[in-house]
Amino acid sequence: MNPWYLVYCKRSEQERATINLERQNVACYYPKVRVEKIRRGKRVDVEEPLFPSYLFVSFNAEEVSFTTVRSTRGVADFVRCGAKPQEVRNELIFSLMEREDSDELRDQLSDLPQPGDIVTLGGGQFEGLEAIFKEADGEKRSIMLITMMGKQVEVRVSNTDLR
Repeated sequence: MNPWYLVYCKRSEQERATINLERQNVACYYPKVRVEKIRRGKRVDVEEPLFPSYLFVSFNAEEVSFTTVRSTRGVADFVRCGAKPQEVRNELIFSLMEREDSDELRDQLSDLPQPGDIVTLGGGQFEGLEAIFKEADGEKRSIMLITMMGKQVEVRVSNTDLR
């Protein structure tokens, strides 16, 4: 069995990278999760990447070189530990594949605050302030409405700063 690696893709080009890598006999795994969004005033289920801009790849280094993979359209580079691309344990990949289609992952993601929820910020420059959760802003940020000097101001904060 070939080892798995993690590659960083150019913004919003995971699909392009997957297509081009699969043409070169590189196995790709691009985990997605179904989330509920509001589009044009209606609730719809959409698939979003679990890890935006990242793609797991598996290949035989004797048949396909690391340079070939890195040079593929849509790929920026490997996630590395020093100079060598970091291998990802097979157990992690199989666990992600197993959980991807389950409701368990969706339930964990739905534990995040919902628009309109009042949250207390636990870190950063706004630590201790109460804010109204407006929306998740992708990778690791959220948009909050904070009242400053009697006026609601929209700020972006790291999800790690939420309590």
